[in-house]
Amino acid sequence: MIMAQEKYFIKAQKEFDGLLSWIGQADEEGLRIDQVERGLFSRLLAIGFVLLEAFVAKFGPGDAGETVEREGRTLRRSTEPHSRRYLSIFGELMLDRFVYAIRPKQKIEYVAVDEQLGLPQGECSYALEDWLQKLCVKDSFDEGVQTLYDWLGVKLNVRSAESINRRMAKYSESYRESQPPPPADGEGQILVLAGDGKGVPMRRPLEARIGQSKRRGKGEKKNKKQMSYVGAVYTIDPFCRTPDDVIDEVHRKACSKDRPQPKHKRVWVEMTQQREDAPANGKTRLFAQLGVEVESRDRCEDKPIVCLMDGERALWAAMRQWLPERTVGILDLYHVMEYLWKAAHCFHAEKSDEAEDFVTDRLRMLLEGKVGYLIGGLRRKAANLRGVKRKRLLTVIGYLENNRQHMRYDEYLSAGYPIGSGVIEGACRHVVKDRMELSGMRWTVEGAQSMLHLRSIYLNGDWKEFDQYRIQTEQNTLYRKAA
Repeated sequence: MIMAQEKYFIKAQKEFDGLLSWIGQADEEGLRIDQVERGLFSRLLAIGFVLLEAFVAKFGPGDAGETVEREGRTLRRSTEPHSRRYLSIFGELMLDRFVYAIRPKQKIEYVAVDEQLGLPQGECSYALEDWLQKLCVKDSFDEGVQTLYDWLGVKLNVRSAESINRRMAKYSESYRESQPPPPADGEGQILVLAGDGKGVPMRRPLEARIGQSKRRGKGEKKNKKQMSYVGAVYTIDPFCRTPDDVIDEVHRKACSKDRPQPKHKRVWVEMTQQREDAPANGKTRLFAQLGVEVESRDRCEDKPIVCLMDGERALWAAMRQWLPERTVGILDLYHVMEYLWKAAHCFHAEKSDEAEDFVTDRLRMLLEGKVGYLIGGLRRKAANLRGVKRKRLLTVIGYLENNRQHMRYDEYLSAGYPIGSGVIEGACRHVVKDRMELSGMRWTVEGAQSMLHLRSIYLNGDWKEFDQYRIQTEQNTLYRKAA
């Protein structure tokens, strides 16, 4: 095998000598430094490919004898080597190696070279998959494939990129479950949970395939959205404020510089999926995981727990089912303000000073704990309205009544609790919308969930650790040993 390597070493030396010669000519040809960079990179890739060939040649065809014993069974060597494609960051290699099975044409159960080299399950190298998917979680599969080709000259198609994405995502849930909680000494004093829904454009939503007619109604679009459920968990230190402080922030549309920052924030997304012939509800999966996060991060069982959400009643029902009874549910203040603006426009023109004063006065009532006075005042005003405006104002009143128990803002402010769900709103936009709603995007449930799992891991800053975890797990599955 050493002799087989030598020819590649000689070839690599010639390539390197050619590189040195080219560098010497670069000045004579008047090349700019960026042109030299590009030339160097392409030539170094060629040298890397030859050296990779030399490394593989050391192992030969993997002839372990006519038979091998594996787990109490006798496996027989193939009569001829089998070829396997391996796509590396340097280019494509074809590996010819002997395979072992109980009998010819039966399932291959042992390949010495594959195990010695630690080859992956698919054709692409782990390094190539890593680089490609880091591109794809940020931009479209088409852009990711094209960018990789521009950099390395390695050509993949979009379908391959999608397949790699789904295969990698299969390790995401077990990776998340394997992670230890953040160190206690770096945590904030309040444990904050948040949940919200964000639609994903689908080829055909799962909801449309479960108990619904296949025929579209009048005006119904062919491509609908299916709801994804975004969860966030973090800790934060108390930040006590007065109603005036909050109103000042609202008018300035800027946060206070003294506001404490979230610590050890984790975000993930769940969609309703078809599992074992039954749909696994996205909300249920999300809040079950939020419950797990509480158990792992509430070590002393006395840390205040806050859950920030909008007014969707199904989310509050899930919170009561999966989170501890002492969890303080808080209705996101900015969702409430949207309803206050709807009420204001029943009496005043949009963008008018009168409408803004109307909202400010009622916002102050909320922050001072006078929710009942606010609702009563709106009821009296509704008696003087007719038609559409009356219907709109009654909708606002119903929203406030239904969520009244989660609007004790005077208590929340004095305790230093957060009252705005900026973190989860940002996650819905950054994790879901910015990737899943690119121009022309349409997803299957499986493809969307895979992308959302991997994008969450990337944005949480866990990509490197996740990639090592999935490589080690796959290697252990393939060869019964860690990578």
